[in-house]
Amino acid sequence: MKINKNIILTSILVFLAISFSFKGALTANNNIINKISSTDKVAYFASGCFWCVEAIFESVEGVSEAVSGYAGGHTKTPTYQTIGTGKTGHAEAVAVYYNPEKVSFNTLVDVFFGSHDPTTKNGQHPDYGSQYRSIAFYNTVNEKKIIDLAIEKLNKEVYNNKIVTEVIKHTIFYEAEDYHQDYERLNPYNSYVRNVSVPRLKRFKKKFPKLLKGSH
Repeated sequence: MKINKNIILTSILVFLAISFSFKGALTANNNIINKISSTDKVAYFASGCFWCVEAIFESVEGVSEAVSGYAGGHTKTPTYQTIGTGKTGHAEAVAVYYNPEKVSFNTLVDVFFGSHDPTTKNGQHPDYGSQYRSIAFYNTVNEKKIIDLAIEKLNKEVYNNKIVTEVIKHTIFYEAEDYHQDYERLNPYNSYVRNVSVPRLKRFKKKFPKLLKGSH
């Protein structure tokens, strides 16, 4: 039987590409896992571009890691490209791994509402679309109660009943592509990072200086 050398060569190259991609993804996941303790809990939030949100939560004392991803939708295995169509139902979200002995879920909810505009429907300037909508996810009845009470208080004292944040039971979180993880830290010269992400992080730090790592 005559063997086509081109087919064999192509197959080898495809196999190597897949192998290296898998190795890279595994390394990234290991880097995340190494930062997370077995006693950590996890909370999920969506409030605009996950590059910004991830950096904000990672600056908080007691947070071990924040992972960018997709949640709140109705399709399986969403990607950055597919959620941008607005047809998957997913929002850019973050999984926040935290030490409950150092930071409470209540405080994380305060960080969430205090670091974005919860009255803007489907977006946070300059990003608009359902993938950028405001969502507070809960894992337990008590977490839902904490979120609901925070909304009630803020609506009464600050926003005059204009909060549009969705409160949704968490079901599944899809980790975003590797290049989105720690994007703000790894891409300091990116124009979006410099003009949007960094200013947003600085505003948060100025507003909540006592919550920052190294402030205690």
